[in-house]
Amino acid sequence: MSNDKYKPILSRSETSALENMRDIYPMPSKAIGRSEVSNQLYEGYSKVDRVPDELYTTLDVKRGLRNSDGSGVLVGLTTISNVHGYNKVGGVAQPDYGKLMLRGYDMGTLVDGAQGDERFGYEEVAYLLLSGELPTSAQLGDFCARLSSRRRLPEGFLHVFPRTNASHSIMNVLQRSTLLMYSFDQIPDDTSSEHEIDVAITLLSRLPRIAAIAQAAMTAAENGEELVIPPIREEYSMAESVLDVLRGKRGFTRKEALLLDVMLMLHAEHGGGNNSTFTCRVLSSSGTDAYSAYSAAIGSLKGPKHGGANFKVGEMIADIEHNVRDWHNDDEIAAYLARILRREAFDGAGLIYGMGHAVYTLSDPRAQLVKRYARSLAEERGIVDELDLIESVERLAPEVMRDVRGIKKAVCANIDMYTGFVYSMLGVPQDLYTPIFAIARMAGWAAHRMEELYGAGRIIRPAYGSRIEPHEYLSLVKRG
Repeated sequence: MSNDKYKPILSRSETSALENMRDIYPMPSKAIGRSEVSNQLYEGYSKVDRVPDELYTTLDVKRGLRNSDGSGVLVGLTTISNVHGYNKVGGVAQPDYGKLMLRGYDMGTLVDGAQGDERFGYEEVAYLLLSGELPTSAQLGDFCARLSSRRRLPEGFLHVFPRTNASHSIMNVLQRSTLLMYSFDQIPDDTSSEHEIDVAITLLSRLPRIAAIAQAAMTAAENGEELVIPPIREEYSMAESVLDVLRGKRGFTRKEALLLDVMLMLHAEHGGGNNSTFTCRVLSSSGTDAYSAYSAAIGSLKGPKHGGANFKVGEMIADIEHNVRDWHNDDEIAAYLARILRREAFDGAGLIYGMGHAVYTLSDPRAQLVKRYARSLAEERGIVDELDLIESVERLAPEVMRDVRGIKKAVCANIDMYTGFVYSMLGVPQDLYTPIFAIARMAGWAAHRMEELYGAGRIIRPAYGSRIEPHEYLSLVKRG
């Protein structure tokens, strides 16, 4: 790989222009201040928005679209994937080992098939999700060629790139970039199947590069350096394209790219009920354009209760490493986990991040695959002890949660337990943990959007029961 291919995209002075252009006008609560007359405006919700908990039970309200046993309310049917974590026996959810199926294929089989051939599998998974079938060699080659043809950003895009006004979050940059793509599309509101596939290909191709450039721009601006981005390499997979921008002249190994590819495959799709995919389906059901639906999904994934929590696991593990002297002592690890649950350690939230899932009970198949493929690189890097510690946390946490919190239901580690460890091995900055999740999930979002557009065909409109009392209207002068 020749270094002369790495030429500055923006000069040092232009890169420095990527500083945050702050709003000099303060928020009303700061500019005008908080006085007694503003209390109702800022705090009134607390008196009217809280419905007594017992009413939810009495009226059998499905809060969070969840049944009383924690399982999801059935709101649709899909042929895209099956996220299995329990069995319904007599109407009650019974824990079971996790299984993830995409279009009828076991996720583990898809990952093992690609890794066994030492080839990249994300593109194959994306094709499967979009088309409904695994590709032949010719079909996969055609699909990859279409992806390569759309990697180059539109002319002038970097001059209006959302990173120009620096953001606190690359997820925010991705969301704005997705909406910006609308303005470069000559027929952005076309919802025909051909255009929908073209938009999906465009975002699958461009979002990885946008995320990586945003990260590189942030680093260049902080260091007062030129922004140097490698040229488009049409033969690269998505995993290679991401690492190419991130690593630059330092390069990367094929083994590293294959491990990132595993992460992309495992994040590609996870059912229609997860928050970001359901968000995409809700917007799609209204008939709105693809860019609006996908940007909304990105905004959902950014949330700390969804994809935005993955970096918290890394912080928690680092905290455990610092405070537990013997990483092989189960009693010492369990004691510190108990302190975390009692809000005496780490961030005071009382949560063991990476434990628990809305569907999986006994195991998350994605977590099992990640740690299996991560071990080889960990051994090569001489950091197996850290991986062993994470596995100990996974093994001990359910027992500690039962003893400290009285949690008796089955609780397993989810994929986030290992995400931070893998990304840190690959040299991926924390700011990119959730964006990588997003660029991988684009394939699943696209599949669900099209299923909503061409399958369900009905706007999603659940009901909310009203709990308000009638009031007599008083004229303004009588209100004081």
